[in-house]
Amino acid sequence: MLTATTSGKRPQDWLNLILGALLFISPWMMGFLADTMPTRNAWLVGAVLALIAIAALFAFAEWEEWVNLALGLWLIAAPWVLGFTGNTGAFQTHLVLGLLTAAVSAWAVWDYRHEPHATA
Repeated sequence: MLTATTSGKRPQDWLNLILGALLFISPWMMGFLADTMPTRNAWLVGAVLALIAIAALFAFAEWEEWVNLALGLWLIAAPWVLGFTGNTGAFQTHLVLGLLTAAVSAWAVWDYRHEPHATA
């Protein structure tokens, strides 16, 4: 019998899909569309997060969660690296969604490594 965790339909993948979609629409919702650097970063990382989450929903692989974890950490660092800490909407969006993405992805890795795996 397949469970939610063994079939690839983990709640973390759905959460990462939602976070990716939120990040993608955040320039419009948070009012930083005119600031090119954080907008492009939100669009690019949001799209990648969503695509990886969709792939994980169909065929889970641990590497997908590690990539999402790295993307979450990138979102946290991006305001300083890309120089948009002065844009409050973009800064807060990247920081909050980065923390959430990193936490959800770390949870997925932990969950995967601590579940009993079927053996043949």
